[in-house]
Amino acid sequence: MASAKRRFGAVRKLPSGRFQARYLDSDGVMKAAPNTFARKEEANRWLTMTEAALVRGDWIDPSRGRILLKDYAERWINERPKLRPRTIALYRQLLRSHIVPKLGGITIGDLTTARIRSWRTELMAGGVSALVVAKAYRLLRAVLNTAVKEDELIRKNPCRIPGADKEESAERPVLTMVQVFALAKLLPEQFQAMVLVTTFACLRWGEVTALTRADIDLKARTVRVVNAYGEVEGSGLELGPTKSRAGRRTVSIPEAIVPTIRKHLDDFVPADPAALVFTGVSKARPPLRRNNFAKLVGWRTATAAVGSPGLHFHDLRHTGNTLAAATGASTRDLMTRMGHDSARAALIYQHATARADKAIAEALDAAVRAMKDDDQDQDDDPEDDATGVPAPV
Repeated sequence: MASAKRRFGAVRKLPSGRFQARYLDSDGVMKAAPNTFARKEEANRWLTMTEAALVRGDWIDPSRGRILLKDYAERWINERPKLRPRTIALYRQLLRSHIVPKLGGITIGDLTTARIRSWRTELMAGGVSALVVAKAYRLLRAVLNTAVKEDELIRKNPCRIPGADKEESAERPVLTMVQVFALAKLLPEQFQAMVLVTTFACLRWGEVTALTRADIDLKARTVRVVNAYGEVEGSGLELGPTKSRAGRRTVSIPEAIVPTIRKHLDDFVPADPAALVFTGVSKARPPLRRNNFAKLVGWRTATAAVGSPGLHFHDLRHTGNTLAAATGASTRDLMTRMGHDSARAALIYQHATARADKAIAEALDAAVRAMKDDDQDQDDDPEDDATGVPAPV
């Protein structure tokens, strides 16, 4: 008995013995399935699912996903003009070193969750840090999200691995105020104010190195953040706007650090309002470079001396954020001071402060309990008189 003719699409047997599924698209063009099938039933099932997707309106022609991931990812970066130079450099490095070698030659339509899971596992087994793997995964997910939502090249994003986007970074050190001032004094005089401004104004490296004399108002005790330096691979330093719109801000600084800043301006900064506040040591006063700063100022020796070996310069901002949160500032105020569009970072510091405050309360409670126990022991001492006062010896 002859099988019933399909009302949508057709299946034909190829000379190879495999089966091909074809259908007419909305433009009347005959389209073939992206792959052939070992059995006719499989080809018929593919046509049934394709028809259902067309009826729902979520069908995407598989041929649209026939673009190599490396080509699409490169185009993705190029079409995002608002990315900062340093971010572009990071994305290109992640693509070149961690994504393209294993996945770049695969079309985005052929990427599956299983394949991405294997790629991630290989990276971690190869010694790539969890932090870098998470960054690479988030970049890949962002690229494929655009392929799904904006370009409609694939139907769903295969980056669906729970927890793969999380950075399990080690907790960074936080200095005490005493350590901050001690660290500043251990550095060459030209860089002492830089430590204090970075910490107490909660600045990023690129922000503090881009400060000009005009950005410092000692009378009002404020630091204005407008621009930031970014290091771009192949281009060197580039001066541009802050990391985000929220990054443009004016931050108040404590009175206690004003004398140090004033002395720095008098001794090391030209009167020109456009002069950089913190620079290299040569007469040309070049902008500071992150990669040689530690050697220039004896950073490792100084941080070890204050009891915090391994401290990064960025940890000064981390310290400043923590100190600011400890004052009880609101989430909105912390966001403004830190230069964040999102409340996420501010909440992290507030939660950390809340945990520390709880630990202090528990320690005080333990001290009170110990005191009461001592009092109870004295009350039970047979050598004490009835008033609870120790008997004279």
